Amino acid sequence: MYQVISDQPDFIIISKSAYVHFHSQDGSAGVIAQAEADLGYKLYPVHRLDTPTSGLLIVAKSSQAANVFTKMFTEHKVQKYYLAIACGKPKKKQGWIIGDMAKSRRSMYKLLRTTENPAVTLFFSHTISQGMRMYLLKPLSGKTHQLRVALASIGVPILGDQLYGGELSDRCYLHAYSLHFTYLEQDYIFQTPSLFGRQFMLPECQQLLVNQWQLPDDLPWPSKR
Repeated sequence: MYQVISDQPDFIIISKSAYVHFHSQDGSAGVIAQAEADLGYKLYPVHRLDTPTSGLLIVAKSSQAANVFTKMFTEHKVQKYYLAIACGKPKKKQGWIIGDMAKSRRSMYKLLRTTENPAVTLFFSHTISQGMRMYLLKPLSGKTHQLRVALASIGVPILGDQLYGGELSDRCYLHAYSLHFTYLEQDYIFQTPSLFGRQFMLPECQQLLVNQWQLPDDLPWPSKR
């Protein structure tokens, strides 16, 4: 269900498995409730991941720490990086995806052409096999389903994300890969690749992470839309 990546005095970093609910539902414990039961103390989540998404989460150990992290997220002082895999040729191979988001049908969201309160995503991509690319995504906002909608909007729904038209696969290929932030004047970098999913295990994916995307905070991210 999850793995504790780091245990700090004020917070823990966990890596959530794919298809694990964030909140408890249908009589089953979500990842936070399960971690509380396992660790024996109350936890204060400060951001979340969709059920099919795997990867890193910051979880505070006190309401005071949670307030600090909430302020950091509001001020965009926590940098999050995600990995995704999709089939097909995108409308563009790197750059910005920006637009307001609105509810659509079947619990889906859609990207609009307006930009009053937009979802903003920066991305790079690289071919990993015939007809398949891996994406490194940097969201500058935290909208529901933002990254899933962003890639679908450029014609490449995430592999395994059937809600948004992705091809059937062994998992939804979206993973919260890296976190960068400064908490109480100390810098933190947490990073973990996905250990679940045939495509994530391809040598081309592993080489890309080691040779090009190992330090996502240092990459020349696009500065203009």
